[in-house]
Amino acid sequence: QVQVEESGGGLVQAGGSLRLTCTTSKIIFSIYTMEWHRRAPGKQLELVAGIQSSGSSNYEDSVKGRFTISRDNAKNTMYLQMNNLKPEDTAVYQCKAVRETDGGAVYWWGQGIQVTVSS
Repeated sequence: QVQVEESGGGLVQAGGSLRLTCTTSKIIFSIYTMEWHRRAPGKQLELVAGIQSSGSSNYEDSVKGRFTISRDNAKNTMYLQMNNLKPEDTAVYQCKAVRETDGGAVYWWGQGIQVTVSS
């Protein structure tokens, strides 16, 4: 059974840092595009950052320069280093593994983890 699991969330003061970790099992991690999404209270789910199998990455505008996404294919693990956190970063953060196939997208989601930034 495929497992995708987030860790590293919690409560932090504004200006602080957290590192989220997404671990996976039972997938060929290296061929998947990995993404971090978040859902803030009362808002829609949004893509925060993504990293392709090639290592190429992209970020949502509000986190550019503050968040860094990375992956370690040997450990089947992805990270999100979050610096200079702001109260508006408060959300449930979810990890997603996705790849395109001839039959469409195949994806796996984690359960999500809470990040709370206090002012």
